[in-house]
Amino acid sequence: MMSWPAADLPDLPGTGPEPLIWDTATGSLAVAAPGPTATLYACGITPYDATHVGHAATYLAWDLLVRSWRDAGKRVRYVQNVTDVDDPLLERAARDGEDWRDLADREIADFRADMAALRILPPAHYIGAVEALPLIETFNQRLSERGSLYELDGDTYFSRAADPAFGSVSGLDSETMVRLCAENGGDPARPGKKDPVDPLVWLGQRPGEPSWPSALGEGRPGWHVECAAIATHYLGRTFDVQAGGRDLIFPHHEMSAAHARVALDGDGEPPFARRYAHSAMVRFDGEKMSKSRGNLVFVSALLAAGNDPMAIRLAIISHHYRPDWDWTADSLESASSRLTAWRTAVAAATPAGWPAAADGRAGYPADGPAAGDGAGQRVLARMRERLADDLDAPGAIEVIDEWARVAAAGQAEGSGPLVRAAVDALLGIAL
Repeated sequence: MMSWPAADLPDLPGTGPEPLIWDTATGSLAVAAPGPTATLYACGITPYDATHVGHAATYLAWDLLVRSWRDAGKRVRYVQNVTDVDDPLLERAARDGEDWRDLADREIADFRADMAALRILPPAHYIGAVEALPLIETFNQRLSERGSLYELDGDTYFSRAADPAFGSVSGLDSETMVRLCAENGGDPARPGKKDPVDPLVWLGQRPGEPSWPSALGEGRPGWHVECAAIATHYLGRTFDVQAGGRDLIFPHHEMSAAHARVALDGDGEPPFARRYAHSAMVRFDGEKMSKSRGNLVFVSALLAAGNDPMAIRLAIISHHYRPDWDWTADSLESASSRLTAWRTAVAAATPAGWPAAADGRAGYPADGPAAGDGAGQRVLARMRERLADDLDAPGAIEVIDEWARVAAAGQAEGSGPLVRAAVDALLGIAL
């Protein structure tokens, strides 16, 4: 599946520190990727509606992580999936009298456009569930060989009892697991299951629904096994970070990890992710932004209204990715004012005749800082420090605010080009 175009990253002098991130499984800060290559799997959309601000906040968080890794000198391998066949998609298509494939194609195209507008760096591999069916089939065969699957009225389930480490990602008690399964697409009350939270790995063929041949019978894949198969195929048995919204901790990330631990042998460490990173929920008018509540703020609508995509991006990343926060009517107004102040300060602190990049933005030479930009070097160092500390974008934004006040007063001469490049490369905001 095609990804979206990547924005160019300006070269910056030196390298940033090793990024730390909050690991849900251990409840502590940890080095996000200990080696020279950083590997990331981010759970993608189910394409039955447009990209809302909550989606954007999640993918912007991982974009900041990728940028920090690259600034630290790491090679990055980033994979994202698309759940392009699942109950919500099929239900929406049936409701609207549309072919589910046409609905998915349109929403995926809109998502790509939103990601490109917000300058979110694309994954190297953008993989749909349908195109990954051969990978899922192979993965399910491994689960079957390990004796972890059982059949129930034509459907195939994974037995959580097959994984002794089950629960290690979320740390939840059984009662909470059952409740969250019921709220997030599971069927804990179905008679005949060995355990209420056992997840489907293969749904038997249903009348009027798409299906594919499999050793488990005609049908379609379960949600959790899809991500387990895709992540481990493209990133290896063990990778650095599994990322997604906080609502995916259980059952989705717990189940995907359990599938991998049972199906695969670790190379000296357990299969699947070393770290689990989760972004917060975004509220609107005090309630979680969700399709079921009908209170979504769509990125495409904000763009169609003429808002600067950089203001949208800035409005979102002005909130740290982990605490819940509220999108309000003045979110964009405040971000637009800040963006104008930054651009004014950059212009004031850019030497006359400074060379411009091909896209009209001031460039920055790859061979090091220009004379007189000590203020820019200090800004870059402080931004790097904040972003390496659990992606503290609000802290980095405060650094730019402080600099902008000084620069606008004519007291940071020569620092504009480096600050512009740093804001572009690290925060993804084109000034």
